[in-house]
Amino acid sequence: MNGFEKRASQIKEKITKATMDLLRTSEPKKIRIADISSAAQVSQVTIYNYFGNKDELIRAVFRDFFDNVIQDFEAYMNEGHSLKEQIQHIIGLEKTIYHDFPPGLIRELLAEDQELSRYLEERYRERAIPLTIRMLQEGKDSGEISEAVSIDHVLAFIQLYMNQYEFMLSMAQQSEDMDGFLEGMVHIFFYGICGKP
Repeated sequence: MNGFEKRASQIKEKITKATMDLLRTSEPKKIRIADISSAAQVSQVTIYNYFGNKDELIRAVFRDFFDNVIQDFEAYMNEGHSLKEQIQHIIGLEKTIYHDFPPGLIRELLAEDQELSRYLEERYRERAIPLTIRMLQEGKDSGEISEAVSIDHVLAFIQLYMNQYEFMLSMAQQSEDMDGFLEGMVHIFFYGICGKP
């Protein structure tokens, strides 16, 4: 990367970081290019030059964020962690995502931005599902998943959790011990309510 490319990359990173910070506290509709410009300490023209418009900038921020989450998890998987550690890592990621971007915000954004919605569906299908299947296959190979349970069973169970994760995280936040609540959910995921057989 030459000096010009490096500087351009640094400027884009400042803009996307400022946008992320604003999205943590404001709805996308309420954020103006002037707000992003001020937070990133760059001109509005610079933002338009790099991203075209606010919608494309917000789209780029979410694409980068979710791509980084997938890359980070794949790197974590490649470190040789147990299935339980990987599931705990996923729940930790969900907790982080929930704090940064409440599910209602993400749902609203995806409803309004069909291009971003298609992109995330594609990434989920092409990257997240294969990684999940790999994780489960490794869990079966190591004996961490019972022979009586198929990968399809576990995928269905994970989908049930994911369909309710907004509600589950809301309950966790309302509890006095969020981490303890989530640990309990992990225990139920692995051992049911009667404990490990």
